[in-house]
Amino acid sequence: MMSLRRFALGGVKATKYRRSVNLRNARSLSMSGIRSATFYNSSIEAVKDIEDDATIMFGGFGLVGIPENLIKALRQTGAKDLRVISNESGVDDFGLGLLVHNKQVKKITCSYIAGCKELERQYLNGEVELVLTPQGTLAERIRAGGAGIPAFYTPTGFGTLVHKGEPVKFNTETHEVEIESKGREHRVFNGRHYILEEAHHS
Repeated sequence: MMSLRRFALGGVKATKYRRSVNLRNARSLSMSGIRSATFYNSSIEAVKDIEDDATIMFGGFGLVGIPENLIKALRQTGAKDLRVISNESGVDDFGLGLLVHNKQVKKITCSYIAGCKELERQYLNGEVELVLTPQGTLAERIRAGGAGIPAFYTPTGFGTLVHKGEPVKFNTETHEVEIESKGREHRVFNGRHYILEEAHHS
């Protein structure tokens, strides 16, 4: 019987497979049908063209799978007023927390703040905009943007601040709400309440 390892490699022995793969072939191994890509020699080179006020989506879950080297490179370039979309906000000394500490983030959309105390401080003092989004809704808004779907209905968040409007930014002097997210359109399908969520783009 063919071993699981050989099956995963299409019946070709792993050692033989490794010998036959060169750099060009490795770069073409992709789930995407697009076979063109740009490769950079350094993280700095990869992010140097990102301008102020750019909207950037960061991958990862918690502190796992995040583009940590690219985040460090962004800190060095000094691009500011960034609009960040991410599952979480990093911690004070790692991940997106580095950009928050460096005052490079203008707005962050995420599903939870995690352990970034500096983001909490900046938000409560009106120094940064924060939009908290349910995790599944955040993932679907990103997917919808990539699929060309402008918006979708979801029951998640109905009746909460996500639906009615949440405080996005506080006034630095009065600490009153200065910017509030817009309320979501509400529909009923088959007796169940749904709200309209728009796709994310970057």
